[in-house]
Amino acid sequence: MKRLPLLLFVFVFTLFTAQAQINHVEPLNWWVGMKNPALQLLINGTNIGETTPSINYPGVTIQKIHKADSKNYIFLDLLISKTTKPGSFTITFKKNNKTVETYKYNLFKREEGAAATKGFNSSDVIYLITPDRFANGDETNDIVTGLRENKVDRSKPGGRHGGDIRGIIDHLDYISEMGFTAIWPQPMLENDMASYSYHGYSITDRYKTDPRFGSIDEYKELSSKAKQKGIKLIFDDVINHIGSNYWWMNDKPFHNWLNYQDSLQLTTHHRTTNQDPYASKYDKALMTKGWFVTSMPDMNGENPFMANYLIQSSIWWIETLHLGGIRQDTYPYSDKKLLTKWTCSIMNEYPDFSIVGEEWSLNPIITSYWQRGMKNRDGFTNCLQSVMDFPLHASLIKSLTEKGDQYNTKGLITLYEALANDFIYPSPDDILIFGDNHDMDRLFTQLNNDVDLVQMALTYLLTIRGIPQIYYGTEILAENTASPGNHGIIRSDFPGGWKNDKVNAFTGEGLSADQSNIQSYLKQLLNWRKKNPVIANGKTLHFAPFNGIYVYFRYTSDKTIMVVMNRNEKAITLDLKNFEEILENKKTATNILTKEQFKIQSGITVKAKSATVFEMN
Repeated sequence: MKRLPLLLFVFVFTLFTAQAQINHVEPLNWWVGMKNPALQLLINGTNIGETTPSINYPGVTIQKIHKADSKNYIFLDLLISKTTKPGSFTITFKKNNKTVETYKYNLFKREEGAAATKGFNSSDVIYLITPDRFANGDETNDIVTGLRENKVDRSKPGGRHGGDIRGIIDHLDYISEMGFTAIWPQPMLENDMASYSYHGYSITDRYKTDPRFGSIDEYKELSSKAKQKGIKLIFDDVINHIGSNYWWMNDKPFHNWLNYQDSLQLTTHHRTTNQDPYASKYDKALMTKGWFVTSMPDMNGENPFMANYLIQSSIWWIETLHLGGIRQDTYPYSDKKLLTKWTCSIMNEYPDFSIVGEEWSLNPIITSYWQRGMKNRDGFTNCLQSVMDFPLHASLIKSLTEKGDQYNTKGLITLYEALANDFIYPSPDDILIFGDNHDMDRLFTQLNNDVDLVQMALTYLLTIRGIPQIYYGTEILAENTASPGNHGIIRSDFPGGWKNDKVNAFTGEGLSADQSNIQSYLKQLLNWRKKNPVIANGKTLHFAPFNGIYVYFRYTSDKTIMVVMNRNEKAITLDLKNFEEILENKKTATNILTKEQFKIQSGITVKAKSATVFEMN
């Protein structure tokens, strides 16, 4: 037999070995000792679906092998017994009884207390950060070769500005000293899109940190150092959609991996179809299955393999980063069965964890539908602890910007009546409240650039029921008045986060008097709140507004706090006789910031256009 020419031999050998080349195995690793012993591996590689995998490792068994529509995928259902030891095992792939590929997979030991990880709650105040716009701590990752958007231009509102994980780490002292106890950075996973990649919501790999933000080791460092300072790390998750450059887009496992996979349809954004008893199947399907935008494909949560993929990837990040919570983007856009399975799978593994869902509706009947414990007519249940209180936000802004009327139907009565809607929520204390966020005009802009109204809004948010969230820059009166609705301007750079910034909000250098005053006020109020659990754990009692005054109380058996909101253009002295039902046996009121003390029988004085907090003694 003649020998094959060397080049031909190399070609044949390369062709054979390429038939089972592995590109992706996800989750990247797993842990022993999880409550749910099942694990489903997604394995992607050239012709890997034509092989038969096997595993020989004590305590790990293959329950089922699933072929996909594409021959380049295979899914393995594994069972990891309680007696399984941490270590590495080899997955062997055979074709025609010959081994064509092997892959080493790691099972780690869980860190002590991992299952008891604590989520955020009403004792916390969350600092929301747009990482690209907060601080540039590592200029070497500003440009990463091979990514589609590879420029840094701070003059471009929709472009990348260079903020990163290191920038957040470098300023944890500032965040802690201000009094925040949790941080919520917008998504920091890979967003390999040609433009607008900075915001993070077009994820192209759920298991990779975007290198322009930093490495996964830096992400872990952020979590660890934040925890040391008493700050919880919240993960901004997206299970509804991905970026159009996700690694699988050119070769999807199944023909129904995405919704409208072959004929793109956009969502209608008619979120009420989730609750509407008269909604057509057509409208319901288009709402939850339509793509969010043309560059964000909609993942099909009804596909059981996709559902497992999303659930496991979220759990992987909780376990990897020791998270203090998840904020789930575009919550009502996903398949309802997926939402139930996703939330309950997480809460089963981590009973004290916290998840908040974004539902941008102004009707509390709609938002309350999603909170766990709600008894819905259609039988829908899930394990979502918290919802974002868009209804209360809208009422807060309206109550501070519209003038009252003689019939007492406008002004502060709007806020009073909004809080009265809490009867619809299973757990009002778990609702996330806010004055602004990354998708809306800045609080200062919403309140007509009125510093006094900002003070009133912040005081309300930090003393009423719920879990407050403050957007970075709100503490220095960040605004977008000249560009309403412009997300790039709303998410402007935090001054001092870049070298040679003339203004430095971290140190206070260059801030205006108004900016410094609000920053100082917020810092005082936040740190007072941390020491007064009556705000987090207390009950609420409020009195109907009158003459531009709204009074409410937070109280426990041993402490009473009184908050007076005064919309008037002049100071007022408030007669406290109307509040005897809660002030019985109280003799003095002390302003928590100025320490000024008033005798209750003489009344208390509050400044014009202000919200004042008193300790009642």
